[in-house]
Amino acid sequence: MGTMRPLFLSWHLSFLLLSGIVAAAQVDHSNQSGQSPSIPPDSVTVTAKAHDPAPLPALPPDEFTDCLKQQGASDLRTPGAIGAMAICEARLDWEKRVVVETCINLDGKTSLPKVIQGCTEALDRKIFQGSDRFYLFANRADAYFAQGDNPRALEDYNEAVKSAPKNAKLYYNRGVLYAAQTDGQAALRDFDTALSINPKLVPALLQRAKIDLMQDNFAGALADYSEAIRLQPNTAVLWSDRGYVCLRLHDYQGAVKDEAEAIRLDPKLARAYFLRGAAFGDLGDSHNALSDLVAAVNLDPSLDRYISSKGKTASISLPPL
Repeated sequence: MGTMRPLFLSWHLSFLLLSGIVAAAQVDHSNQSGQSPSIPPDSVTVTAKAHDPAPLPALPPDEFTDCLKQQGASDLRTPGAIGAMAICEARLDWEKRVVVETCINLDGKTSLPKVIQGCTEALDRKIFQGSDRFYLFANRADAYFAQGDNPRALEDYNEAVKSAPKNAKLYYNRGVLYAAQTDGQAALRDFDTALSINPKLVPALLQRAKIDLMQDNFAGALADYSEAIRLQPNTAVLWSDRGYVCLRLHDYQGAVKDEAEAIRLDPKLARAYFLRGAAFGDLGDSHNALSDLVAAVNLDPSLDRYISSKGKTASISLPPL
């Protein structure tokens, strides 16, 4: 049925959440390159192939006090104490910023262990409070999942959902984890919840459709693919997938039409030719069936393994979605 993946994260951070840390970007730090790092407003990608340019700054509980001592302002009544406080606050804000950005991993170049470390530091030091912590749990969950540590990933997804129960993508990503553990019922519950919050979440429609196919719920799969096509009518793969469902329902004319639309949108989509060829074969149109199957194999030679021939007859099996 294909591999399901979490969405690219898009945990939106409120202005209130960022205000304290973003303010630190206005401070010039002599030990920096001159360019202030920025908190990403949107998407996050976790990748296993990454580099770690520098270690994370330490965030000990007494760092602010130690900083004041280093600045010679342990007694706030001493001259220059106000300036020292500003310097130490800016330093601490910058260090928190680095930790949070490591957890968020905007460019996807940070290693998974370091993403986990950054998220853990941010959570342990309570950089954010209450529901604003959800994206730290969510990013760490994705990193754990990418590492194959499903128990810790599930624990963090659960915490993220508790903190942000109206975030559809959290339910989707947890549903993907459940599906990876072959817990189809739990996955369906989460995909259903995600779609009740955001009916336009196409990835959730597709994953629910694939589980329905595995459970021979062809009507449910057809409905979800149809809705996905309504939302994204120019996506060739969606038409081809719905054509596959039509084949399973023995609606061969419907399959031919859907695969034809998929081919119109993407003339190099080998699977669409293959499935249309299968539909033509079931309709008794051997000429068009052969033509499409040859085109499919020319585009993707691996499809040849789904075709077996004996004498002048050939039989095919459907490739998985």
